[in-house]
Amino acid sequence: MKAYELLFFVAPTIDEETRAGVMKRIETTITAGAGVVDNVDVWGKRKLAYEINGLTDGDYTLIDFHANADHIAELDRVLRINDVVVRHMIVRRTDRD
Repeated sequence: MKAYELLFFVAPTIDEETRAGVMKRIETTITAGAGVVDNVDVWGKRKLAYEINGLTDGDYTLIDFHANADHIAELDRVLRINDVVVRHMIVRRTDRD
């Protein structure tokens, strides 16, 4: 398994229940592919560099995890179809393998 990190943000106006549901869906997708979540770091509300979909702020979360490379496409698909996640980025971390 290889090391990855996922950074995503949601609108700061969503409630905690919806946010927890997004986190649960991400963790379920990672573990379904025999992956392991190493660390979840909630950055909180940050100012965006430019306006996206009428938002000027975003609620950021960084997730470090290990997974097989063929399951990253499934995680990306799940994040793309989720309406709550505004933007996301998955990066391979070669320094943590």
